[in-house]
Amino acid sequence: MFELMITSFPAVIQYFLLKRRGESMTVWNMKTAVFLWALMAFALFLTIFYYHPKTYAGVVPFRTVSVVAQTSGPVTEIAVENGQRVEVGDLLFRIENSAQTAALSEAKAQLDLLDAEEAIAKDNQIVAQSTVEEATAELKRLQDDLKDAQTLLQRGAGTADAVLDLQTAVAATEAELRAAEATLDLARIEISESLPARINAAEAAVDSAQTALNFTEVHSLTGGEITQLSLNVGSPATTLVLRPAMIIIPDRDPDVPIRVAAGFNQVAGDTLYPGMPAEVACESNANLGFRNSVMPAHVFSIQPAIATGQVQPDSRLLDMGGAVQRGTLMVLLDPVYPEHEDMLIDGSGCIVQTYTSNIDGLFGHVVAGTGMIKAAGLRLKVFGSILSGVGLLGGGGH
Repeated sequence: MFELMITSFPAVIQYFLLKRRGESMTVWNMKTAVFLWALMAFALFLTIFYYHPKTYAGVVPFRTVSVVAQTSGPVTEIAVENGQRVEVGDLLFRIENSAQTAALSEAKAQLDLLDAEEAIAKDNQIVAQSTVEEATAELKRLQDDLKDAQTLLQRGAGTADAVLDLQTAVAATEAELRAAEATLDLARIEISESLPARINAAEAAVDSAQTALNFTEVHSLTGGEITQLSLNVGSPATTLVLRPAMIIIPDRDPDVPIRVAAGFNQVAGDTLYPGMPAEVACESNANLGFRNSVMPAHVFSIQPAIATGQVQPDSRLLDMGGAVQRGTLMVLLDPVYPEHEDMLIDGSGCIVQTYTSNIDGLFGHVVAGTGMIKAAGLRLKVFGSILSGVGLLGGGGH
């Protein structure tokens, strides 16, 4: 409409000239003016729509957190409700835990049993050490007696039987000493190697059982608001990601910028560029005061691929008949002013209007000037949507 009004001046001038001369307006004396009008309107339409792409497929994307249990079982307690705000570590729900509690008690009992075995092993080591010392002392005494008996035998005061008996006693005591030393070595190995390994395994079993018990209590890992709570006491908790127990809308990370995602027609790919100035009008920001209804922005990035061409491994051959519906160019836009990020509501639908400003020379000024028509049209669209109540996303290519 604006384009036709702006380019209508040849026909308007011709009309007033004919009226001034008193001539009637006919097809023949208006044909040149109308032709110029149509030609200029076509050129203006082409310039505006090509160099200033617009899309209704804009949205403020946001992430959600699906809450899924790490173990299965009937739910025994639900600690939250829809719309409730939670913080990190808050309890969400509990699952029946009798099996996990019994497993933890058994693991702790095994650990206590090993602690008792460790105390017994230390006592056995003390007994083995005493046996070695006793055998060593007895062997020393018998060796001294044998030496004395051999001396007496050499002097003719002793008997060979006494020497033989002492030699037998020394050999037996040496065997007892070796057995006692072996027993001591076994006790030391039991304390230094075997028991620590078994205790470590038992402690690991306790930790595993404790972890399994902890899985029966589901806590929030992020701060946010609960929504789509689908559990009830007695309902079976599932570990399937596709069937979450609830969804948390997390708080915005202050270090992550809020951007508007928009899908442009593929024809606009030659016109769009990073840094391109734009305006964003979101439905949730439309208001009668027209304050912050249209926000300045700029193109942050353009996705280098179009989603409809994505190919995934499948058992069937790819049929390109599904590509008849063309995909769009994914474009991310940053608001120019940081305070506008707080005004963007997650998930809000938006109109995104871009303006070409990277052309030099006179033609570049003309192209930039025609952007005012698109800017005015965007504001009229916002104003009309407020009055009609149908929203911004009514469609239309203008």
